[in-house]
Amino acid sequence: MKNINILFLLGILLVSCEDFTELAPISNRNEAEFYRNADDFNVAINASYSGLQDNGVYGRAYWTMFEMRSENTDQGPDATGLARQYTEINNFTEDPLNETVTSAWVNSYKVIANSNVILNRIESVEMDNSVKERITGEAIFLRSLMYYHLAVAYGNIPLQLTPFNPGDELEQVNADIVYSQLITDLERAENLLPISYPSSEKGRATKGAAATLLAKILLTVDQNSSAEEVLRRIINNYNYTLLDNYADLWGPQNENNDESIFEVQFVSGGIGQGSSFTNDFSPSAFLQTGSGFGRNRPTPAIVNSFDPQDERFQVSLGTSYENAQGETVMANYIRKYESDPPTENDSDVNFVVFRYADVLLMLAEAIGESTESYNLINQIRQRAGLEGIDETTPGSFEEKLLKERQLELAFENHRWPDLRRFGFEREVFETAEPVVDPSDVRELFFIPQREMDINPNFVQN
Repeated sequence: MKNINILFLLGILLVSCEDFTELAPISNRNEAEFYRNADDFNVAINASYSGLQDNGVYGRAYWTMFEMRSENTDQGPDATGLARQYTEINNFTEDPLNETVTSAWVNSYKVIANSNVILNRIESVEMDNSVKERITGEAIFLRSLMYYHLAVAYGNIPLQLTPFNPGDELEQVNADIVYSQLITDLERAENLLPISYPSSEKGRATKGAAATLLAKILLTVDQNSSAEEVLRRIINNYNYTLLDNYADLWGPQNENNDESIFEVQFVSGGIGQGSSFTNDFSPSAFLQTGSGFGRNRPTPAIVNSFDPQDERFQVSLGTSYENAQGETVMANYIRKYESDPPTENDSDVNFVVFRYADVLLMLAEAIGESTESYNLINQIRQRAGLEGIDETTPGSFEEKLLKERQLELAFENHRWPDLRRFGFEREVFETAEPVVDPSDVRELFFIPQREMDINPNFVQN
């Protein structure tokens, strides 16, 4: 299932660091000597996949900016050292110097830069056409995935679609322009990518992955009818299904399952490919090898949102644990990423980016309130052991759907984008605990100060 990670190690050889937005080719080898055949491009695309593991992307920054930013989680009681930057993001007090906000920008653009070089060079190289189409589709998808997160987080960003050359002047565009480009790109990627791969290639982008991101963007820009068409295509043609048991979605033994659409692949073993989620989210060193940092802690707001009969509760989070002395310690913590890594921050746990339950809930959103949309929501609720809802259930349709998304997709980085798409990003803090004053809520993160210093034409959020 994780053979692709071995190729990630080769891809890392292509990655270098710069002191500014990484829009230049990411390569330590002469371009003229490297991009010559399919093997070279496979190494290059694997470097782009490898970039998803970075702390500035799915490794840490994304769960901080898209989950902890919401009312779902907080940093916990520790606000010192590394935790300071997380606490600032949680409280909407970060400034343009915040390290996490900066690393998200830099590392996302690294993936974009590598993808741009691939797309720029691949057309002129002779290789099997099916391989060329697959790598092209993968590069477009990975670039689009990064641009989606950048647009949600920062709004006004450079949209670079070709390799950056020294002396080029970067220009910001607003998020609507970015989304328009991504719609075009992802339609092409979906056409180019395969429906599935052999087990040895699991983890690569598929038609379903491109279509899921496309639908999410279409909903973001209020093109619901177009989103509905894409979502029905996923349901009818791409062979995903809801697993019978919510617990079977999680843990290293359950990765890349029939509900999974796209996951960031991690593999433990001291090769620099392990994830830190287990240690970051655990409240105690007693629960696994290495420290438990207690970050991304579930808040009372989400704990209290679960119905007592909801089977997702115990799978998603814990509220207490037993220490080495057999004493019960009360603490909220995420359980979806539990494992016992061989060493600290070297877990085999993947990060699930898209799964089929999200597709069903997005289709309900695209359709709007109707019998069909409630049937889609109730598929999710029935798996969780809950009774169905309908138009007579208290609350607006948007409120009911957003709550179902909150509980089903808890701690999977959907909450902040969902709140922004539904226009609820301030409303949820009116009653959330711990309290953030709704007037302190900002829709966008600051452009990192280093980018403002290097690009005097940039306008700060």
